[in-house]
Amino acid sequence: MIKLRNIEKCYKTKAGMNFVLRQITLDIEEGEFVTVMGPSAAGKTTLLNILGMLDGDWSGEYYLFDHAVHKLTPKERLALNKEHIGFVFQNFNLLDTLTVYENLDIPLSYRNVPASERASIVCDTLDYFRIVAKKDLYPSQLSGGQQQLVAVARAVVASPGLILADEPTGNLHSSQGEEIMQLLTKLNKEGTTIIQVTHSEKNASHSERIIKLSDGWLDGEISPKELSAKG
Repeated sequence: MIKLRNIEKCYKTKAGMNFVLRQITLDIEEGEFVTVMGPSAAGKTTLLNILGMLDGDWSGEYYLFDHAVHKLTPKERLALNKEHIGFVFQNFNLLDTLTVYENLDIPLSYRNVPASERASIVCDTLDYFRIVAKKDLYPSQLSGGQQQLVAVARAVVASPGLILADEPTGNLHSSQGEEIMQLLTKLNKEGTTIIQVTHSEKNASHSERIIKLSDGWLDGEISPKELSAKG
């Protein structure tokens, strides 16, 4: 599903080139739940942004569903993003001026889903996430946990094959965070590929593989059981 070959990202500074990612070669199969871990400034979020095509300034080869992303134009990358990828951000990134219903409708409108179909999809999603009663509320009227629940719903409303989650429970209480992780695990078991960035060993325990980054380099791979044993 995902193949990365010698991905590198750097910035030019007065002192020379500052590398954020170095020679990242990685394969992720469809249906996997993968965690990326590492210290601050290890390059985790940068890698996620490249995978999500939010960052196009890098070198190397990136294949997504056999599409050679590194050869695509910005317009083609945007279309691929819309078709296959959903995002869950630490800060929710909901649109404050839109209701819950309208926040879920936006990704479908971006994908040119007819209005008649969108209403049915949004209603089904509200029901799946048990937030029908919140559909007419604005983000400011929701708790942090409820906002993240809506953010996950928005990420999956268009049935993407891949969800990218950047510290998805970072701003939540432990019980709220566990609810979100249980939800991501359920979505993964239903066939959605998930890649999350987290500092939390508890969150990482929900995944199948843990990829470690250090100073921009791949620093090995570990299983959740091995991580737990080290802790």
